[in-house]
Amino acid sequence: MADAVVNSKKKPFFARLKKYLKETKSELKKVTWPSKDQLKQNTAVIIAFIIMIGLFLFVFDLGFAKLTSFLPSL
Repeated sequence: MADAVVNSKKKPFFARLKKYLKETKSELKKVTWPSKDQLKQNTAVIIAFIIMIGLFLFVFDLGFAKLTSFLPSL
């Protein structure tokens, strides 16, 4: 019942928006951003991993396609 009283006295929309943006800005100042070299290295690792997973799935898909070709058709 106390929650109903608290929720009925909301701040105006623009006041809440201003507070949200101010808090977001202060949190973004605390972030440790990667250097350009770290970003390049991490991007290369991710792209290599995506290629490896793609090849892995491609090989398994071909294998299952060959296996299902041996099954009698209904």
